[in-house]
Amino acid sequence: MKISRVTATPLNVPLHIDLMGVDKKTSLATCYVEVETDTGIVGHGFTSITEEDVVAQVVNGVIAPNLIGDDPLLHERIWEKIYWTTMPRGQTGYAAHALAAVDLALWDIKGKALDMPVWKLLGGARERVPVYATFGFGFFDREQLAAAAKKWVADGFRRLKMTVASEAIKHKNDRPIMDAIREDAKRVQAVREAVGSDIEIFIDANCNLDLYHATKLVEMIKPYNISFFEEPLTQNDVPGMAQLRRNTGMALACGQNEGLLYRFRDLLSAEAIDYAQPNVCITGGFTQCVKIAGLAASHNVLVANGGAWSYHNMHLQAGVANGSLVEHHYLAVELYKMLYTGLIAPKDSWLTLPDKPGLGFEPNRDAIAEIAKLPLSQGRAKG
Repeated sequence: MKISRVTATPLNVPLHIDLMGVDKKTSLATCYVEVETDTGIVGHGFTSITEEDVVAQVVNGVIAPNLIGDDPLLHERIWEKIYWTTMPRGQTGYAAHALAAVDLALWDIKGKALDMPVWKLLGGARERVPVYATFGFGFFDREQLAAAAKKWVADGFRRLKMTVASEAIKHKNDRPIMDAIREDAKRVQAVREAVGSDIEIFIDANCNLDLYHATKLVEMIKPYNISFFEEPLTQNDVPGMAQLRRNTGMALACGQNEGLLYRFRDLLSAEAIDYAQPNVCITGGFTQCVKIAGLAASHNVLVANGGAWSYHNMHLQAGVANGSLVEHHYLAVELYKMLYTGLIAPKDSWLTLPDKPGLGFEPNRDAIAEIAKLPLSQGRAKG
């Protein structure tokens, strides 16, 4: 079996948010990838949280010509080839996203060729995974945020995540960072009071705080029993996160946008995180994320899904023994519904893995073709 075609389609997927009195239009940038074999098997891959047109150019112009004729089952060989072609000096960024999307398609092919779901190929540690719902976005005011939290609990979710920091460092010249985190503390309080003590709450700063302000925020919200703080510091600052963890006792998580294995080595050896969060759609695909899971296991650290894209990441979390949480991100799930068919809805905070070969869901090619005609610009939603 040989690779006969590799194509990437950049998409800026329009989304309409109509929740809790919020009515707004936004979009998410994604890149859809297909790899076809000379036997007729087609695998599909995906990446996001980046400039979709640039990633598509990397796949179509650089990666694709180098893969024609290769055996798609040799994922280690192909991963190394793409790595040395696109980021030979340790760069990540667009190249890591492009590599991830192609790698996912190769694993989809592998599963279809061997008639097995990807999660079983990765180890089959469990048949279902615990889910948390990312619901708490910055566009909600405090009252809307509390109402949204109640809605997701009523829908069966026992674990909730909300964003904090509101791009605080980026906008520090317009709004003092301390003002931002004071508001965050009030928002966290509103959610805790809305859902009670039995619901787990996670917070995510999306790398928008420095050590001092992250520490202050943790002190302010200590009474509200936060289960973990995701991406608290700018640049996923390893020494800073290690210090934050030691000084506050707060469980920390990060890694969804890290492109290469060595960054997780540094985070783990510095004892900077309680959850490693490689994202298969960004962090080099399944091929590299399995290695990150193994590295985390050597430190007795769990891997968890951050950065959305639950239907791809559920395979990693179900496959490896130290897998754990899957993020059911509201906006990402709405995008999935537009691009794919055969998605399984979570029930009672659990997501059951499909038995179908490969990824277990398929693209809606008509919808993808229609969305591909739309402009690639406009503002994008933030995770």
